[in-house]
Amino acid sequence: MSTLIDEPLAQTTTASAQQLRTTMAAVRVSLQWFGTRKTLTPEQKSQAADAFGAEGNYLSAGKKLIDTAHPAFKAVTAVRGKILGLWKALSLPYPEAGIRLIRQDRIDDFNARMEELREALAEAVGRLEEHYAVLKSAARQRLGRLYNAGDYPDSLRGLFAVQWDFPSVEPPDYLRQLNPELYAQECQRVQDRFSEAVRLAEETFTAELAKLVSHLTERLSGTEDGKPKIFRDTAVGNLTDFFGRFRELNVRSNEQLDQLVADAQRIVRGVQPQDLRDNAGLRQHVAAELSRVQSMLDGLLVDRPRRNILRRPR
Repeated sequence: MSTLIDEPLAQTTTASAQQLRTTMAAVRVSLQWFGTRKTLTPEQKSQAADAFGAEGNYLSAGKKLIDTAHPAFKAVTAVRGKILGLWKALSLPYPEAGIRLIRQDRIDDFNARMEELREALAEAVGRLEEHYAVLKSAARQRLGRLYNAGDYPDSLRGLFAVQWDFPSVEPPDYLRQLNPELYAQECQRVQDRFSEAVRLAEETFTAELAKLVSHLTERLSGTEDGKPKIFRDTAVGNLTDFFGRFRELNVRSNEQLDQLVADAQRIVRGVQPQDLRDNAGLRQHVAAELSRVQSMLDGLLVDRPRRNILRRPR
């Protein structure tokens, strides 16, 4: 049964989805991470429950194995943040868990930068290993009777790792000969997923721009204790970063969003954070212009049409 949708919208979505299929590749990043929390054993829960006069069966509790606020552990966590940040910055969402879409001409750059981050992770874990004995000793003192030496591996090396690959999301070519009808169905399924990827990209870009514009507008508007509100340089810098990412990954599927991005970019083009602090008139002008963009973005978030997939009758 056919689904009735706006024909120009359907054509735009189909064209954008096809562009994604021909210019992007699937990329998957997997992280192996040492678990720093552990559920208490039944015996330990009973001990903890006794302290509160409760029954162990009605208590859910866990323990923290090591101090995650230690600088060496935070350094390892920081590398993980960089890995995930790079993956998301260079890719678009895809409607399959753990997979995103990256431009084919950025694969070499992504691979090289991930190799660097893999080395950085290994170095950070090596430094954490140097403090491991001290961290375990501190945990023994803090956990008391809840401490269990069996919770701790002999070494942390090999327990933190990152892997990435580029899985195929296209129907296997051998299926074309084995079962043409099933192959056609798989082709349609993949096309539907890329159409959904177009919608997800639009929603992601719209929501991110709305958040950035809203934050900067709020900082530029009004006062605190009779003085202009304080804002960080990143409030402007993050917008500039967004424009670059949008320019690189946008598939031109939504003219209204394209125009709002162009408007926001025009408003802050050439404007330095210090200019906004020193020039009250400029500050008010930028705030007013961004407020207009924010209003339209809010409307786009609320009223955006669901890009339904047009299916052929079977």
